[in-house]
Amino acid sequence: MTKVVAITGASSGIGEAVALYLAAQGAKLVLVARGEDKLNALVDRIIDDGGAAVAVSADVARRDDLVRVVGAARQHYGRLDVLVSCAGAMPIGPLDDLAVDDWDQMVDVNLKGVLYGIAAALPVFREQGSGHFVNIASTAARKTTPNQTVYSATKAAVLALSDGLRQELAGKLRVTVISPGFTNTNFLSHVRDDKLRAQMQEAAGEFAMDPQAVAKAVGYAIEQPEAVNIGEIVIRSLNQR
Repeated sequence: MTKVVAITGASSGIGEAVALYLAAQGAKLVLVARGEDKLNALVDRIIDDGGAAVAVSADVARRDDLVRVVGAARQHYGRLDVLVSCAGAMPIGPLDDLAVDDWDQMVDVNLKGVLYGIAAALPVFREQGSGHFVNIASTAARKTTPNQTVYSATKAAVLALSDGLRQELAGKLRVTVISPGFTNTNFLSHVRDDKLRAQMQEAAGEFAMDPQAVAKAVGYAIEQPEAVNIGEIVIRSLNQR
């Protein structure tokens, strides 16, 4: 794989797994996250292993930051082939908590972050005549549970957005949405309620899957022939209902 791939949320979890997997396949990477130390450490690891990667410290909730990410890809590699939107926020809790700041954060990162990526990359993809959006949603987009209503709503929006974009760009550009089930990431650290976090940790021990599985799904979608578009992949552990 010789494609240039930008990955948001690349410093941990699914984003980090995607970065390591694609680097091993030969992709040239632009790794994006807010935390510079972890991001730079990941870039160093990839380069030490013979891969190609650059770091861009950015907040996907800021539109100008995504413009800067796309610009960095073009500056370093001359083009951008794939934008993988992995950045996510999951400070879940009951609606009765009225945690409006947390709701705003999930909307800003999970939904607006994807939209801002589209706004930044779409003109470049149009100019190139090729490009691929890969958006990370969640099985929570189709089946919500108490305490994660707003999170599920943002992921359902990503699902709808991705399919609508796919239809609008059919025959020209590719769009894939990946919907992972419960995945072993650091998202539980976002949960403020101790009891709820403990419940989710117990569930994770029962059926959370390794983020490497999601990374392989992303790779599968990207490596298809240009005339083939994988619209959606739903992936969960064998034990998750």
